[in-house]
Amino acid sequence: QVQLVESGGGSVQAGGSLRLSCVASGYTRTMGWFRQVPGKEREGVASTYTIGSLTYYADSVKGRFTISKDNAKSTLYLQMNSLKPEDTAMYYCAATTLRTPSLWPADFDYWGQGTQVTVSS
Repeated sequence: QVQLVESGGGSVQAGGSLRLSCVASGYTRTMGWFRQVPGKEREGVASTYTIGSLTYYADSVKGRFTISKDNAKSTLYLQMNSLKPEDTAMYYCAATTLRTPSLWPADFDYWGQGTQVTVSS
């Protein structure tokens, strides 16, 4: 069983930055960040295979967000720069035993409780 605990959300003005963290207990192969706003489906933001450097990003965040991992600390990060109001959402960390990154929520078996990110204009 894998448990995921996110932190680092908050409120920031447009153009600002935030870094989300996700501490994982248990073995994971692929991890990712997703986000969801009320009334909309959960969408993939970024994903990485925990062995190697293969990563996927949603087109909407390419060049602004960076996913990284510290395997020694079992921690996944999402550095978010140049934030926009449309980035406002609940952000979730997720993990799966798949051996390839994915932006599809259905591919992930384990989920954190979420951390809110609010970007004001």
